[in-house]
Amino acid sequence: MTVSLDRTDLLLLAELQRAGRLTNAELAERVHLSPSACLRRVQRLEREGVIAGYRAEVDPARLGLGLQAFVRVQLTRHDPEAIAAFSAHVNAWDEVIACHALTGDMDYLLHVVVQDLEHFSRFLLDRLLTQAGVADVNSSFVLRTVKAFRGLPLPAR
Repeated sequence: MTVSLDRTDLLLLAELQRAGRLTNAELAERVHLSPSACLRRVQRLEREGVIAGYRAEVDPARLGLGLQAFVRVQLTRHDPEAIAAFSAHVNAWDEVIACHALTGDMDYLLHVVVQDLEHFSRFLLDRLLTQAGVADVNSSFVLRTVKAFRGLPLPAR
């Protein structure tokens, strides 16, 4: 369901995507609102689900997670039970930070973050290929991130 957003709402969202730890007073100043009006708007955006949550951006390398891969997965079966089982496995694995159902010859794209190649090998052989009803995988390793996620594109107003 699309929510109607005016120019000020879009400015609020842009600022929060850029710097989510701004105080309400700082945010209000940046979007030219009073603090009380700013707070009401942010609370409305949260209540309507436009703002889905807040989280810290963590550097994987600082946590010893030095290898990222994108893994395309094809399932052996496509019935509702097989899809539900695969989804349950993926959601239980911390190494999988995102999973998308795809069109085309592969069924899913997994974004996997691990310590190193040995960790990836254990994940692939001990979990993905043995537990999740997978017929085929194709992995690509991230050499360098050219553009990291910086927030969603907002409509122009």
